[in-house]
Amino acid sequence: MPQTIKSDAAERMEKAIGALKRDLATLRAGRATPALLDRISVDYYGALTPLNQLANINTPDSRTLFIQPWDKSSLADIERAIMKSDLGLTPSNDGASIRIQVPMLTEERRSELVKMTKKFGEEAKVAIRNIRRDANESIKKLEKTDISEDESKRHQDDIQKTTDKFVAEVDKVLSAKEKEIMEV
Repeated sequence: MPQTIKSDAAERMEKAIGALKRDLATLRAGRATPALLDRISVDYYGALTPLNQLANINTPDSRTLFIQPWDKSSLADIERAIMKSDLGLTPSNDGASIRIQVPMLTEERRSELVKMTKKFGEEAKVAIRNIRRDANESIKKLEKTDISEDESKRHQDDIQKTTDKFVAEVDKVLSAKEKEIMEV
């Protein structure tokens, strides 16, 4: 039973790292990538719908995003959603598709992106620590019925080691993204 708790905690921590990587992929590092638009939802016939479910998104070159909606009537809604987003991108509509020129990052914008990166990293660390807390509580419940106090302490130490490993992984992912953002 304690092994199940520990493996479940490790699996959940791995998912927290995956969520962090997905969040960081939506931050612009100076290159155009369809992942930049992953957080954008469009009000499509009264329902908030992710942009990638309404259109085909391509990158013809390293500075351009090309959006072709499947329903041409959604073009204005997509353009409005991009304008309202915090990405700082300006779409240009040609009546059938949308082009977005990704400008070079300024030093000020790079600093803002690094702050956002750190915010995402802190959220991931909090998620990992919450998973640790839940796993430790489960072990303590087992201590009352199935395992000894020494075994409980050993399992909690194992959970802490796993937590430390994943927190270090978060730091590694963050430093790589910060380096990418600050690269001129």
